[in-house]
This record gives sequence, C-alpha cells and structure tokens, in this order.
Amino acid sequence: MRLSVTKRRATFALLAILFAGCAPTSEPTGAWAKLWNFAVGPKYRQPGFDAPPRFRNQLGPAEAASLADLPWWRVFTDKKLDHLISQALANNYDLQIAVSRVEQSRALIGVAASQFFPQAEYQGQAAREKVFFPGFPANPLINSFSGVLSVSWEIDVWGRIRHSTEAARADFLATEDARRGVMLTLVSNVAAAYFELMELDRELRIAQDSSETYSRTFKYFNQRYLGGTDTKLSTSRAEANLELSHATIADLERQIAQQEDAISVFLGTTPTAIERAELPVNLIVQMPPGLTTNLLKQRPDIMQAEHNMVSANAQVGVAVANFFPTIGLAALYGGQGVHIGDVVKNNFSVWNVAGNVTGPIFQGGKIYQSYRAQKAFWDETIEAYQGTIVESFREVSDALVAQDKLTDRRVALEKQVAALNEAVRLSLDRYNTGLANYFEVLDAEQQLYPAEDALAQTQRDQLLAVVSLYRALGGGWNLTDREWTAH
Repeated sequence: MRLSVTKRRATFALLAILFAGCAPTSEPTGAWAKLWNFAVGPKYRQPGFDAPPRFRNQLGPAEAASLADLPWWRVFTDKKLDHLISQALANNYDLQIAVSRVEQSRALIGVAASQFFPQAEYQGQAAREKVFFPGFPANPLINSFSGVLSVSWEIDVWGRIRHSTEAARADFLATEDARRGVMLTLVSNVAAAYFELMELDRELRIAQDSSETYSRTFKYFNQRYLGGTDTKLSTSRAEANLELSHATIADLERQIAQQEDAISVFLGTTPTAIERAELPVNLIVQMPPGLTTNLLKQRPDIMQAEHNMVSANAQVGVAVANFFPTIGLAALYGGQGVHIGDVVKNNFSVWNVAGNVTGPIFQGGKIYQSYRAQKAFWDETIEAYQGTIVESFREVSDALVAQDKLTDRRVALEKQVAALNEAVRLSLDRYNTGLANYFEVLDAEQQLYPAEDALAQTQRDQLLAVVSLYRALGGGWNLTDREWTAH
C-alpha cells in the first residue's frame, strides 16, 4: 500500500518524536529506572582509608574546631594582605586558566550526554554528468538532484553512553575541585610571599643598623690609627665588617625587589612595589587542626583525586560495553530526480525505517587491550588517591610540629637576643670606663646582629606554619565562590 507524501512525512516526523521521547533528559524513575540502572562494567565504590584518630604532633586532644573552618581574612588579619589576596583572586592568570578548564569540562558533559538523543542529519546533492555510449553520435547530459533527511538513535542497552556521561561529569567535578585548589594555593602563596617580604624588610633594617655601627667603629679605629695609638690590623678588621654590611644590604635589597616581582605575578600585574606592614613582634596563633576524618572532605586535591577515580571507573564501563553490540533505530526520508523540483514530488521520494545491530567480531585484540589499559589507569587513580591522602597527613603533621618547635625556638632566640643586647650595653660601659678595649664591644655587636636575623626568620617561619596548616587542612572549604572573592 502506497502512502501519500503528506502521510509519509507525518510518519517520519512521528518516528523522530518517538525517538526523542525514548531519550531520557533526566534520571528516570519507576520501571524505566531498573532498565536505566542496568549497565555492564564495575560499580564505583570508594576505596577505604583508615584515618588515624588524631594528627601526629597534634597539641591537645582531637576536637571538631579547625583552622580550615575560618575564612582566609580571619586567619591572617592583615588589611594590606587582605587587599593583595583579593586582587590576586580577581586577576591571577593561573586561576583564570582553571576557570576556563572548568567551562571546557562543563561543555564536554553536554557532548557526552548528546548521544542519549536521536541524531538528525540532512544531505543534499546536485550533479551533472555526461554519459558516453560507443557508436552513438549524441551522448546525453544527465542532471541529478537529491535530498535526504535521516534520524538515528542508539539504544543504550549496555550503558556505554551512561558511563561516558558519568565520566564526563566526574571530570567536570575534578576540574572544579582543581579550580578551588588553585584558589587555596593562590591565597597561601600570596600570604607566604607577603610574610617573607616582611621578614626581608626586618633583615634589611638590622643590616642597616649594623652598617651604621660598623661605620662608627671604622671611623674610631681609623682615627686611633692615624693618631698612632692603634695598629692597621684594627682598622682593616673594622673596614671588612663595614664592607660586609654593605654587601648584605645590597643582597637584601635585591631579594626584596625580586620578592615584590613574584607577588606582582600572583596579582596578575607587571612588577610593582608592594605595600606591606611590619613583621609582628608578638605572635600568638592558635591552630586547631580539627578531626582527621574531616580532611578527606576539606582538601580539594583529595576530592579531585576521588573524582578522577570515578571518571576512570566509568571509562572501564565504556570499555566493557564496547565488547557488546550497538543496537539502534534509524529512519530516512528523501527524494531524487533529474529536476530539482522532483526531489519533493511523490513519484521520486524514498523512505526507510530500520533497526540495526552492529558488533565486533575480530579486531586483533584492540578492544581487549583497550579494556586492560583503562583498567590499569583505574588502578593508577586509586593509588594516586591513596597517595594524596597520605601526603596530606604529612603536610598537616609538618605544620603542627613546626607550630610546636618554632615556639620553643623563638622563646630561646628572644632570650639570646636579650642577653646579647645586655652584653653590648655592658661592653660599652666597660669601654667607656676604660676597663675594656673596643674589640670587646665589636665582638658583642657581631654576635647580636646574626641573632636578630635568626629571630626574625623564626617569626616569619611561625607565620608560614600558619599558612601551611591552613592550606594542608583545605582552608576555606566551606566558603562559596562568592565568599572567596567578596571580601
């Protein structure tokens, strides 16, 4: 029985609508959910990890409160640093790259999910040819026109498309975690560089003070030498100390300029001067690490590693599904004729509705080896996940032991600096009363300035320990994107 053109077109449109209706646009429910949940390949299960009850080097009992629960501006409490971090979060190029990667991954979810839906295509052709017949004086010119509209739909029986979409979604979440990891790293790097810059300023002031002292010493010994009351040895030693202080100042000024340039890169600007405060003299920072089990959901790199596992597991499912045949439906409608108007005429039309099954028979082991490769990659992501967790516990432990031991070191250095200041005062008193020569004063000063440098470096290291622990714990894990940048 022949169908009219109108009926054929209606039939074709109805089939396309039915195909589209078969493609799920969201998670199915009811009876269809049972079929939907059927898919070959392994089901994802999170690998277990026995977290210790408390962090090594943790001071005091384990508690729920954590430094990571605080927003970064409440941890560092420096308005100038807050401004720099806000500028970095707005302009840093590494962060912008991470944002672009998130958008790429988001789009790739749509690419993978598009296979759920019917794929409609059109094709048109216009040709002119001349056929030569031996023995015929005239060879005809033949025109040919055709137009075809086709619809095909793969029935996702084995879950290949579902696994591909699951992998794409996990990749997206991994890039999102990577982006948040970049934000946390950026905040930590800016803070660390800022504290190092403050400490270099302190060292520069110490070096300048020492230079002024050595300059007075050199003038004193030189006057004594010219007056014939001292030897050239004293003058040479004083001059050597003075020139060493000049070299130290020049080197510190170089380091300060380069540190400002490094911070400028974090800010997404060309090298510029950085406004900063002075290194705090009195530093008491409480750093509760919180519960060990919270680390697995706070650190973005751990969550990124887990999403990589989910993606790899789903790709194993895709590899398994490739062993099975592809089942689908297809429909076609079109026309062909020697005149372009014949393409839409009933007498020149063609239509087709068909089901198809396509599957591999022999491909030289390609499918099996692809499965083995994907399975090995899955195992790799598991090991990477476990390794990331172990490394995170090491970083927390290192920060905690730094908190403890740097406090002891600072107390000792503060006592040493106080004692050396007293030694300088006493030596000056002895020199002024004629009980000692100036070498005693110079020796006391030569011990004081390195001790002051060591104290400044320890104060810096205590601040860096705060930064390290905040980063190691996944600080700011509970902040929204807007809260990260709105301060």
